[in-house]
Amino acid sequence: MTTSTWAVTRVLGDRDARLYLTGVVVSGFGTSALWLAAGVWVRDLTGSDGLAALCLLAMWAPTLAGPALGTLADRVRRKPLLIAVNLLMAAVLPVLLTVDSTSGPWPVYAVLFGYGAVGVVHDVAESALVAAAVDPALLGDFNGLRMTATEGMKLVAPLAGAGLYAAYGGASVALLDAGTFVLAAGVYALLRVREEKPGPPVHGWWARTAEGARFLWGHPRLRPLVVAGGTTMLFAGLNGALIYAVIAGLGHSPAYAGVLYAVQGTGSVAVGLLSGTALRLLGARRFAACGIGLTAVAVALRALPSDPLTLVCAAGIGAGLPCVLIAATTAVQRETPDALLGRTAATAGTLMFTPNVLGLALGAALVELADYRLLSAALGAALLLTAAPLLQPPTNADRTTAESQSDANPV
Repeated sequence: MTTSTWAVTRVLGDRDARLYLTGVVVSGFGTSALWLAAGVWVRDLTGSDGLAALCLLAMWAPTLAGPALGTLADRVRRKPLLIAVNLLMAAVLPVLLTVDSTSGPWPVYAVLFGYGAVGVVHDVAESALVAAAVDPALLGDFNGLRMTATEGMKLVAPLAGAGLYAAYGGASVALLDAGTFVLAAGVYALLRVREEKPGPPVHGWWARTAEGARFLWGHPRLRPLVVAGGTTMLFAGLNGALIYAVIAGLGHSPAYAGVLYAVQGTGSVAVGLLSGTALRLLGARRFAACGIGLTAVAVALRALPSDPLTLVCAAGIGAGLPCVLIAATTAVQRETPDALLGRTAATAGTLMFTPNVLGLALGAALVELADYRLLSAALGAALLLTAAPLLQPPTNADRTTAESQSDANPV
């Protein structure tokens, strides 16, 4: 049995870890199905591509408030919070049953905005609870398996959501998603995790929120990983905006994007299974740097109009891109005191994922102004520059600072 197989078997052999992953699969299926159906629904209601694209913005906008929302996860026990937010979304989603030509798309936007806000709290609470329940030595394997489960759902759920929407309409997809939230709440209720009730806060809400940002920015091992993650996701957004130009350069119709996304997802599924072992062998910084480097090469080579090469590049991007995210998430879980973990994880999430939306918007403008091949080559070079600082080992002063930070116990 290989080291990777052994570690994955250990994770799956842990009852709580297995339940967590089950919850991820169940809720991820509903989320991926609704994500696609919502845009199609708004497009059918309004006939506007721009209004359909706003669905993505509605879901992503709450990540800007991630640090403040993450503070909630440090003020209450995380298991009841996870159950509550899943049941809340199950109760809210039926609002979409009221959507019709007279209501317009606004109920969809409102629900998606709430979906995004609840999703931030859910992910932070889950991340903090996992850090307490899973062996720290296996956190990298768990986060990799979580990535595999999430990406695996993205390969099948959108097709299921599209089929359900075509047959029965958007309301049916909303009810499916509500059902998955109820199931996920039931799964989380089965967790056997002991949590102490957090003590009374010493500072106000905003002061406590800032503590997470200060801890993250002052930690010399976490800061480089999170900065590299955010920068990588910015360039990933720029690269994502080029996909239809790449497809046009190959002479295919826009529907070919589905093939490229599927191949990219397959690469992400594969790297998730190997990430725990890679983290142990390489360390977080080198693992992240290798992933960014692989992404850089794959992005740059997409400038060459070749079908086989483009498919290989899609798999390379899918395998390389998650590495820095897994490395940063695992490092935050391992090195942040439990009392501060919700705020720190939420701040890290905001810094890493919000740039992706900015990159998509910027890329949509740039692709109209410059040849996609030139942009692909430039993005590849920029990604290599992003990886370079992670190959520099931390100094002794940095290690001392990190140890003193992690020994602190803020409230």
